[in-house]
Amino acid sequence: MTTTTPTPPATAATQPSTPLPARLRVPGAFLLGAVLLLAVAPVALSDFRLSLLAKYLCYAIVAVGVSLAWGRGGLMVLGQGVFFGLGGYAMAMHLKLADAAATGETLPDFMQLYGTGDALPWWWKPFANPGFALAMTVLLPMAVAAVLGFFVFQRRVKGAYFAILSQALAAALAIWLVGQQATTGGTNGLTDIQGFFGYSLDDPVNQRTVYFIIAVVLLLLMAAARQLFVSRYGELLIAVRDSEERVRFLGYNPAGVKLVAYVVAAGMAGLAGALFVPAVGIISPALIGIVPSIGFVIGAAVGGRASLVGAVLGAIAVAWAQSTLSDAFPAAWTYLQGLLFVVAVGFLPGGLASLGVVLRKRRAPAGTPGTRTTGETA
Repeated sequence: MTTTTPTPPATAATQPSTPLPARLRVPGAFLLGAVLLLAVAPVALSDFRLSLLAKYLCYAIVAVGVSLAWGRGGLMVLGQGVFFGLGGYAMAMHLKLADAAATGETLPDFMQLYGTGDALPWWWKPFANPGFALAMTVLLPMAVAAVLGFFVFQRRVKGAYFAILSQALAAALAIWLVGQQATTGGTNGLTDIQGFFGYSLDDPVNQRTVYFIIAVVLLLLMAAARQLFVSRYGELLIAVRDSEERVRFLGYNPAGVKLVAYVVAAGMAGLAGALFVPAVGIISPALIGIVPSIGFVIGAAVGGRASLVGAVLGAIAVAWAQSTLSDAFPAAWTYLQGLLFVVAVGFLPGGLASLGVVLRKRRAPAGTPGTRTTGETA
């Protein structure tokens, strides 16, 4: 006869703590982020630091789209600088025309300098309308992404080929902008932007208003992306990433699923570029070429591309590091940026957001749920 030893009751020291309900974690994190961005940062930071944070938050908006397209959809979007630039130039064109009109001129200052004549280029004229310009900051990048993505995904181009194509598009746009000095400002881009829909950007109060607009847009886009993540479409996007042929066998069109993620990410990048212009006062080819496009992806990869919060925090951290370290080590920063990307993708694919999970798996004894044992596959 065997006897059993009764299990001693759990004490307060040994009883596991009750985790926060899952349904409260996301609203709690969102509320914390709103408090930090809208209440703490404006009080704790100077006007200069707050303007820098506004610029970093624009990069974070791009990272939200990268998290959707790459983190969930597996699309290596190395050309987000294209859509960032399209949105930025659309906004800057309107603001330059508004600045010229405020001084009684019909042409922006750089067109007068380069002697383009007395007539405004025909494709500049619609951007004098603020409604048209605002719409184009989002619709133009989405339209370009829709056309490019339709042909690319229908032909089942993916992986490294898709990444190279995205990079080529970013390089082509930057080269074209540099060559059109008389109408786009060339290498300098569109600079010295003074106003934002009737408000002077030299006023610190207006600069803070721009910051609040950017912060609110970031929070809203994160909430919208979160809803996409947990929706049926989000599950389908993950299924396409993991096994495209199985999804096709079930009757879905993987090209259409990927196209939606690519277009939405492009719209977010375009909106980020539009908000970047009043925050910084400039848009130029140097901000939208190959290197900036890689920088957008590095931020999401370092923080954790599959995690919205991780991608956003990673983008802000990498942008901050670029601003500080590039001044101290101008020649070495580019190599460090590339090293960050290699380390994140090669050794920590989930980014810093997955570091806690990785450590827990390593500390857990073999055979417990969530760990591998010999002969098992993940």
